[in-house]
Amino acid sequence: MDVLPVVVAAVGAVAIILIAIGLASGGGMDPVQARLSQLGSMQVQSLEELELQAPLFERTIRPLMGRLSGFVARVATTSFTSATEKRLALAGNPGELRTSDWLGVKAIGALIGAVIFVLLFIVPGILKVPFPVNLIMIPVGLMFGYTAPEFWLGGRVKKRQKLILLQIPDALDLLTISVRAGLGFDGALGKVIEKMRGPLIEEFRRALAEIRVGKTRRDALRDIIPRTEVQALSSFVGAIIQAEQLGVSISKVLQVQSEQLRIERRQRAEAQAARAPIKMLFPLVGCIFPSLFIVILGPAIILIMINLNGKV
Repeated sequence: MDVLPVVVAAVGAVAIILIAIGLASGGGMDPVQARLSQLGSMQVQSLEELELQAPLFERTIRPLMGRLSGFVARVATTSFTSATEKRLALAGNPGELRTSDWLGVKAIGALIGAVIFVLLFIVPGILKVPFPVNLIMIPVGLMFGYTAPEFWLGGRVKKRQKLILLQIPDALDLLTISVRAGLGFDGALGKVIEKMRGPLIEEFRRALAEIRVGKTRRDALRDIIPRTEVQALSSFVGAIIQAEQLGVSISKVLQVQSEQLRIERRQRAEAQAARAPIKMLFPLVGCIFPSLFIVILGPAIILIMINLNGKV
């Protein structure tokens, strides 16, 4: 008796049974129909509910900033607006603030400064200021509140530039190692972005994204310079652009630049160490020396006063 036809028939029967079971168990609702029913069961939120879900800053402060910035923008000149945009770029656009938002922040600061100065100098009983003088404090408060955000922004710019300057040697070392290991410049830049964090890495990430969307490497790297204004980074970008134009090996340029930056970092550390004694002089004179004078000369002064009183 031939067994092969029996085995084939049995396998076919089992396959048919399994297909029937699968169809029976998976015969649920079509995915499209399930999605449509899910969307139909969702509650339609009103416009007010959607607005209440937004953060408090977006619902209150930003609309006020938009209205005030419109007024300030009409008064501000084009050069002032461009300078503000540049300073925001140097600070890394904190809080994703645009130029109009920053003008609104300055306007709100002016109003807060005016209110504070009114409460201090005009409301009676707080500070007793003569009548003609306290009225002058209103424009003074406006100017103080208007310029105070600029000091904060200047501090952010300096802090960001300092972080970039400190991060350049390490990032350049990793970039050099990646290039010498066989990666291209773009791949090595991606490796640096993957392994490190910081304001310099954010600039590299932006440049790499611009390169991937079709911008030339030269232009993408050159655009980093006005957004940072760090001399060491400008020299590095200039060397990379020049090496690309002349056809020089980028790995050699990176090696030379990394060595130069390490030397500059060591020189900056030595310069700060040399300025340390001068910086320590004022705390010594103002805090430690008076205490020493009191401890050393105090008993002698007390004895002299006792002797003088005894003679009198």
